[in-house]
Formats: sequence, C-alpha cells, structure tokens
Amino acid sequence: MLSAGSFLSLSDFPHSEIFPKENPVWTGLNMLKEYMDSSSYPALYTGLIKEGRPLHDTVILYGDELLNAADLEIVYGDTTKGELAVFRGGEHLAGATVIMAGTVLLGRQIRLGQGVLIESGAMIKSPAIIGDQTEVRQGAYLRGYCLTGRGCVLGHTTEIKHSIFFNKAKAGHFAYLGDSILGENVNLGAGTKFANLRFIGGNVTIRTKEGFIDTGRRKFGAVLGDNTQTGCNSVTSPGTLIGKDSFLMPNTTASSGYHPPRSVIR
Repeated sequence: MLSAGSFLSLSDFPHSEIFPKENPVWTGLNMLKEYMDSSSYPALYTGLIKEGRPLHDTVILYGDELLNAADLEIVYGDTTKGELAVFRGGEHLAGATVIMAGTVLLGRQIRLGQGVLIESGAMIKSPAIIGDQTEVRQGAYLRGYCLTGRGCVLGHTTEIKHSIFFNKAKAGHFAYLGDSILGENVNLGAGTKFANLRFIGGNVTIRTKEGFIDTGRRKFGAVLGDNTQTGCNSVTSPGTLIGKDSFLMPNTTASSGYHPPRSVIR
C-alpha cells in the first residue's frame, strides 16, 4: 500500500534506482543525499558563469560548450514540449540549454539536462540535477538536493529543497516543497504548500487504517502519486501521502496520513 511502486511510475524515471519498488515510498528521500553527492557534475564556472554571482549575459550550454547568447538566435517556445530552440548562423543547436542573464548558480554540483530553460532571477544551490526540457522560472529558489525528471516546471517564486519531481511534474506558481515527492504528471495549483516539520517535534508518522507507521524522518512533507492535482492555496500536513489520480481541492488542508488513489480531499 505504501510502496514506491503503488504511487509512482518508476519504469520511465531516469533516477528510479533510489526507489526500490517494494520499499516504502519515502525510501527515495532517505537515499537522495547519498545519490546526489555521489553523482558526476560538469564544470560550469568559466569566464561566462561566475559562482554565486548573477549572470551578466544569457549563456547557452551546448554539449560541453558554454556560448554567449549575443551571437545566437533563441526561440522561446514551450520548454516542456521541446520547443525551446537555439540557432547559430542558421544551424539548429539541438538540445541546447538556455541560462538567462540574472540567474545565480551556487556550488559545484549542478547538472542541467538538454533543452532546459533557466529564467532570470532563479537561484540554484547545489546539489541540483535538472532533467531534459525542464523549465526553472523567474524567482525560483532551489535550496539543494533538488532532483527532477524530464519536462518539469519549477515555478515562479517557488521554493524547493530536498525534493524529487518525476517526469512532467509541475509546481508552477508560489509553491513550497520540502522533503517531498511529486509523481509523474502531478500539477500543483498556485500557492500550494507542503509542511514538512511537526510543531511538537519527533519523527513524522503515517496514519493508516492499520495504525501509525514511523517513517524515521524528522522532516517529511508530502508524496503525491501520479496524475494527482492540487487546487490553489491548498496545504498538506507533514507526512501526507496521496495516491494516484487524486484531487486536493482549493483552500483545503490535507491531513497527515495515507489517502488512497482517486481520493477527492475537500
């Protein structure tokens, strides 16, 4: 009931090895730090990118090259649909990633996939692994240990730390995610917040029909199964697990514990 495979589509996720299929779904959070610390990362800091400083000019990452966008043409199509395009003298630089002026990168463990767009004003602290065709919008704040699949949206003034986005998961506007997991095709309404720390201290426990399960985690936000949606200004309590194909309605607080697939939480 609480296994990773019951919430998440593991077969197409590029980092599925941190989710043993029959283990509790929060095992992925337990393994996240070691997995990201042991991953390989490219050298991003050159004359074009200075660590911890806002980019003066837009930079293009194309394979192992860092290029000044002043010499290139950029078509800002829908990033998540692969419509972001960069051209050099008429040549399409397939898979080029765009890091807009004003972005701040901090730390040496940052890996950006192909066709990624990082908008002005985004702050990315390492470690961060951003999957192909993902959009990091203006004002996004990635506080470390952020891992995404393909086609995700990390939205405007959204704060994310120690969290995992499966393919096509989107947190587009004014969200907070701490120690949380978004399944494939999950969409968060504007202003969704995932609380991740109990007022009274101690480990976060999961309420089920069979009783309470100690997760062993002091900080644990929410897990939203594939295709789940939240309405605007919704909130989840620490240790909220929502099954696949569910709805958390607007202005609603989801209680801690397990909510089965196809739930409508009002």
